[in-house]
Amino acid sequence: MTSPVHIGTRGSELALVQADATEAALAERHPGIALERRIIKTTGDRRTDVSLAEVAKAEGIFDKGVFIKELEQALDDGSIDIAVHSLKDMPTVLEDRFQLAAVLERAPVRDILLTRGGVGFDELPQGARVGTSSVRRARQALFLRPDLEILDIRGNVPTRLRKLADEETYDAVLLAEAGLVRLGFLPAAPPVDGAPEPIAGMETLHALRLPEDVFLPAGGQGAIGLEIRTGDERALGFARSINHEATWQRITAEREFLRLLDAGCHTPVGVFSSIENETLHMTARVFPEGDGGPLVAEVSGTDPVATALSLYQNLS
Repeated sequence: MTSPVHIGTRGSELALVQADATEAALAERHPGIALERRIIKTTGDRRTDVSLAEVAKAEGIFDKGVFIKELEQALDDGSIDIAVHSLKDMPTVLEDRFQLAAVLERAPVRDILLTRGGVGFDELPQGARVGTSSVRRARQALFLRPDLEILDIRGNVPTRLRKLADEETYDAVLLAEAGLVRLGFLPAAPPVDGAPEPIAGMETLHALRLPEDVFLPAGGQGAIGLEIRTGDERALGFARSINHEATWQRITAEREFLRLLDAGCHTPVGVFSSIENETLHMTARVFPEGDGGPLVAEVSGTDPVATALSLYQNLS
């Protein structure tokens, strides 16, 4: 009997949905495959009392390791064969013994402004309190509205929605569209008129999908990444069999751009990519340390790595 493929995942609702998608894709591609899921609690899941930056500092975990360290330990000791991640949580450069093997088809990459009144950035009151745990979202929000007060918010997607609905601490919260869609809080297709729309099951909250060229997403946002042990040909074969090539091209370019910047999850960088007629288009907004305005660039190309280099070289 063929030994099962062990799938490792975090235990949040969103992480489990992503594991479901991975297992469904594997089962469709390999009928009769034996899959076993192992749920692993990560440092980022345990430490919800402080900001992610403080968690990383306290635990000695750099770049994006707060949500993957324990999953990589499970890969190391052989208790799992494939780790399922939100790709934007992964380090830009992995240790040599690990490999990003594949990505599933990407979900929408936009950021969402959630409010109780269904308004956009321009309509938020003066000094409105906006909750986010992302330095990228914080800097872009202040770039659009310098008067806003940015507050840290932790917890999974449903927890953050409840905090906005039930507390007076926040006037708005910023989240990723992909998570809201995957969890069923929003439909996959946005409204034709781009108006705010209600959150399913939480009708007091409204979501506004922010255009990617106005509020640039994180590198890898909306993508599910599959990580394996380097040299594990069996796991590599299974992972690559469900890889989505267009998504792979885009995330390769985005991650290479982040590598050139030496950028981790605490670096405020927005980068958006798209493919049209086999041409890769990339836009970036990079916020320097301090209060200076962002560096921006926009380029096109056909090779992901070369296009990322051109984007980096054209920042100004």
